[in-house]
Amino acid sequence: MDAKAETVANAVSWPDALYDLLRRSGVTQFAYVPDAGHKVLINRALADRDAQAIALTTEEEGVALLAGADLGGGRGVLLMQSSGVGNCINMLSLVKGGRFPFLMLISMRGDFGEGNPWQYPMGQAVEPVLDAMGVICLRAERPEDVAATVAAALTMVFQSGQAVAVLLTQKLIGAKKF
Repeated sequence: MDAKAETVANAVSWPDALYDLLRRSGVTQFAYVPDAGHKVLINRALADRDAQAIALTTEEEGVALLAGADLGGGRGVLLMQSSGVGNCINMLSLVKGGRFPFLMLISMRGDFGEGNPWQYPMGQAVEPVLDAMGVICLRAERPEDVAATVAAALTMVFQSGQAVAVLLTQKLIGAKKF
């Protein structure tokens, strides 16, 4: 396989590999606000009889939902776009105060190749805001980085009880065309 074909194959397969990794790690609850960057994960969770895909009306609902999952002995992930991080800030005090393990996968906007000027403010604020709330941020920029980055996050969250956000950058997911 030539380098270009291999790159295309990796770009197509990393979301499926990510879903499989999450499921092997015991994640059964997928809280999400619809987002093209998480399309594969959302569709796989919706089709998986052993998982729950929970559509949210706003991102902060996912914070409480995942706290409840932990209290009930379950594992979950919050899937959202970077623009939704601002909606979660106050609710992240629940994670910090209750010391809940917390995993977010955030499809980034407002960085590499962004054409929508409205996405830049929150895209640039994601890391400093999450850091201020005690959430560790890890970045995945290439398909070959996703599995190792999320595996590290899963260990940090479910073995060490940390709050971790994996930022799926626009270099990885691609910039939306307008």
